[in-house]
Amino acid sequence: MAEVRYTLRARGHPNVTAEHRTTFEVTADPEIGKTADCIIGVSSSDSVSTIPDEVRSAIAGESSRVRVILRTENGFDEIIGYGHPDLTLDHPTDIVCRKSNYICGRTLMIGADKAACDLDRRLVKDLMEGKDLTVEIIVEYDDSD
Repeated sequence: MAEVRYTLRARGHPNVTAEHRTTFEVTADPEIGKTADCIIGVSSSDSVSTIPDEVRSAIAGESSRVRVILRTENGFDEIIGYGHPDLTLDHPTDIVCRKSNYICGRTLMIGADKAACDLDRRLVKDLMEGKDLTVEIIVEYDDSD
């Protein structure tokens, strides 16, 4: 197995609630509404479409395992899921991690072991206060293909 890593930056927002039960999202948009219960970070430096090609190719591998590490000043969480060959990774503003197997242009990973409601509450508190968020994407993939 080989591994690629990529780190992007975002920040929290006063409207972060992190209550969604099946997804969490980071967006390049600077603002979110009060009903956006899956969005945990705004003003992201990247979307799925701007992640480096090496990482995008690894995510699209048949047996890729994706880890997302979220860090704020006082919080930390790690989410594990899977890539898939059908992931297009072409959305211009969003990155969505899903517990389900639903795939669309915003989807970074499927089969995630956590959604917004499962995230570390210290992390969520920091995000509600608008603190900086570091998102590290680590993809383990079979390089023998």
